[in-house]
Amino acid sequence: MKVLIAPLNWGLGHATRCIPLIQDYRNEGHEVLLLAEGAPAQLLRSQFPELRMLEFPAYSIQYSPGKTQVFAMLRNLPGIIKSIVREHRWLNELLQHEQLDIVLSDNRFGLWNTKVHSVYITHQLLIRMPLLLRWIEPLGWLLHRLIINQYDECWIPDFEIKPNLSGALSHLYPLPSNACFIGPLSRFRGLVPEKQSIGTLLLVSGPEPQRHLFENELLARLEEFEQPVVMVRGLPGQKNIPENKNITFHNHLTYHELAALLLGASEIICRSGYSTIMDLAALNCLHKARFIPTPGQTEQEYLAEYHKKKP
Repeated sequence: MKVLIAPLNWGLGHATRCIPLIQDYRNEGHEVLLLAEGAPAQLLRSQFPELRMLEFPAYSIQYSPGKTQVFAMLRNLPGIIKSIVREHRWLNELLQHEQLDIVLSDNRFGLWNTKVHSVYITHQLLIRMPLLLRWIEPLGWLLHRLIINQYDECWIPDFEIKPNLSGALSHLYPLPSNACFIGPLSRFRGLVPEKQSIGTLLLVSGPEPQRHLFENELLARLEEFEQPVVMVRGLPGQKNIPENKNITFHNHLTYHELAALLLGASEIICRSGYSTIMDLAALNCLHKARFIPTPGQTEQEYLAEYHKKKP
């Protein structure tokens, strides 16, 4: 089969959790094409340089540097809708000259077509709203379900029963008829790397400008860390590295190198993105994590609190 795998370009998490799917399809002898842009494209190229990479402009998202993303999302909404329509048309045009058997869309709303078997991947059936807008969540769930219903299948990367990793995000409401749980997706699945003992590991991730702000926030708090500090900046493809006598910087690491640091760290400080949580769970490192959610990103705020309460 010929399979197109397309992660959303909001941070690196959607791309990293597609890595085990890419590996599985390739191991089964299928031809895999990738659709990615920006940093996710650089990450996937570094892992799979031999695969054909298609490009299409990412959703035009500008995050706010402030403590809430509500107004930023409202400003972005017309651009998001326009991008969904454009990517839907793009897939239709691609299918005029490219024979595809499956399209795997990781949270990209417009990559479905009746001419190809289309699969939508999400852990967030429920779109978490800020407290003052919590009353609108059922409507958001219904609208998201309308999108999911355009696809032949919906894959939820989590466990169906407790304990699970996504909580209410995928377990509160009844599942769409085309949805099923497939278990967590982690690039660290099956890895048994050697542990590299370090003190505090700082993982910086997410879309700009919040990624940059998070890095600066952590650097300003270096005095809090009593043990040696390592920072992974989440910048694949970038060569310039800051200098600081109190910290070891890496712009990006292979997943074998990163797994060794995660296993050997005494403490991990990171965003509470769902792909990060799946990676930590795969290495049995969740208990070492201190989550700092992206300000105003309600999904991460919920997940940080959800995993804070778990034993």
